[in-house]
Amino acid sequence: MTTFDQAFQAAAAMGITVCAASGDNGSDDGVGDGADHVDFPASSPFVLACGGTNLQASGTSITQETVWNEGPNSGATGGGVSGFFALPPYQEGLHVTRTHGGTQALAMRGVPDVCGDADPQTGYDVRVDGQNTVIGGTSAVAPLWAGLIARINAAKARRAGFINPHLYVNAPALHDITQGNNGSFAATTGWDACTGLGSPQRPESRRRGLTEYTA
Repeated sequence: MTTFDQAFQAAAAMGITVCAASGDNGSDDGVGDGADHVDFPASSPFVLACGGTNLQASGTSITQETVWNEGPNSGATGGGVSGFFALPPYQEGLHVTRTHGGTQALAMRGVPDVCGDADPQTGYDVRVDGQNTVIGGTSAVAPLWAGLIARINAAKARRAGFINPHLYVNAPALHDITQGNNGSFAATTGWDACTGLGSPQRPESRRRGLTEYTA
């Protein structure tokens, strides 16, 4: 983990953002020991950790976006607090909210940073071996964010750089998810251990977009 983290740190120093899925097995990350766990490499402070949502739409407009959680053993966004990596400066002052009440200061690296549609019920139309199907999972959200960052870089004609600190300073550039939970952790206003800071801002929104905030 330390070796990979050093590689991610080198990428960040070169202005490259590495995107990784936060996992599809809720707050215990599928371990099943009754404790909370986070996914690596998403838990590296030098990675953009990507969580998942359920995204409902009408036509081209988003009507509702909530935490992706299909119930026990059926798929849910990963997220929580690392027991290995220290709290990065860009997450200082944040808190985690528990599903059954109570908050506590974030003391170690929190996961995820951002989110996007991951529920297979509202997922992505793909064609595999000549067959049409729909896929989901946070492993679909990571390339979604990688593509978005690539478009930002193209629009600016230069790299936006390691994007995590920019996002935490400019959280209004994202659509905040405030409904749902991933098991132990609940969504709330602002950053949370289910969907991070939120998903890419709705296209119909008149608020400033990510490209402007990373100028």
